[in-house]
Amino acid sequence: MNRIGPEPLDAEAPLREVGGTDCGAVVSFVGTVRSSNHGKAVVRLEYEAYPEMAVRVLDRICAEARERWGARVVIHHRTGSLDPGALSVVIAAAAPHRADAFEACRYAIEFLKKEAPIWKKEIYPDGTSWVGLGS
Repeated sequence: MNRIGPEPLDAEAPLREVGGTDCGAVVSFVGTVRSSNHGKAVVRLEYEAYPEMAVRVLDRICAEARERWGARVVIHHRTGSLDPGALSVVIAAAAPHRADAFEACRYAIEFLKKEAPIWKKEIYPDGTSWVGLGS
């Protein structure tokens, strides 16, 4: 089940949710907080979201992946304050064939970044910067 919230992410949980004997490939994407961005040190990220709408977007992504590639996709995303190295998003995709699993997983992260109402504020030693949709 897709979810978004402040709870720490388990990188294996989405893999367990999508796996099955009907799929020959399970792939994942794990997004982590970088310690620098565009040459600036990042102290932490603060993620905010419109959770109800975000889950609807995540559900739409998964439905599209099933229709286009026959893939099962699960997406977990964090909100709140995250230090460098923390997991911010985990996506798993399972499909009968590896190419379809990879395509579905890539589609999921790209569509999420473009369409989901999730925003992040980068905190630097000398200030902050909001990064919105499409980042």
